[in-house]
Amino acid sequence: MKHQYRPASVTAILMHQNFLFNQYLVPALIAWAIAQGSKALVALIMLRRIDLSYLVSSGGMPSSHSALVMGLATSIARLNGIHSASFAIAAVLAAIIMYDATGVRRAVSIQARILNRMIDEYFQGQNFTEKRLRELIGHTPVQVFVGALIGFLVGWFLS
Repeated sequence: MKHQYRPASVTAILMHQNFLFNQYLVPALIAWAIAQGSKALVALIMLRRIDLSYLVSSGGMPSSHSALVMGLATSIARLNGIHSASFAIAAVLAAIIMYDATGVRRAVSIQARILNRMIDEYFQGQNFTEKRLRELIGHTPVQVFVGALIGFLVGWFLS
């Protein structure tokens, strides 16, 4: 009987040893976890209460997206060299994501803040039940830099 190909389930892929110990992916994921964890830690210190929503939130200090892509690009550079095609792809991806975080996503944050203020002023004293726009979406250049620095350091030391 001829063996038929069956696609693996996502769970099977995630449980596979090669995925969990991927020398490129692990530093990126650890950098992301450090950045997200630091958001929750800062919130704990500032708010004096545990708020686990910071573990999955976007925006704020530091940029976990920047940490993730810089961790990936750095580990690829260390393992494959800066002249490899995979590093070129990762570097371009990192640049686009970090540019987007400080450009487009930051502009959306500013617009949301202005719209929320306009709605508050317009409907002041009236019963208005619309959901407010999320204001913390993008990043300042410093937040992106700190996230990228976390990613670079983790990528450098773990690969």
